[in-house]
Amino acid sequence: MSTVLKNWDFMRLLRMSMGLWLIYSAFADRQPLFGLMGGIFALQALFNVGCGLGGCATPSVRRSTTHTIEETHYEEVK
Repeated sequence: MSTVLKNWDFMRLLRMSMGLWLIYSAFADRQPLFGLMGGIFALQALFNVGCGLGGCATPSVRRSTTHTIEETHYEEVK
């Protein structure tokens, strides 16, 4: 239940609004395929499973890179 009520970001709200709009459109236009697609979008938003197991959020911790930039030495060829 805690995953349903927490971490509502822009993409999750967008999926929920698209899902509800498609469900409404399915009833208004009598199109069952719109209802199915709307239900999928709404469930993805509700359970936050849009792009895999962790949802669509990117990791907040950035890995440090210890790459050293080496200067390139050029040799003139005549």
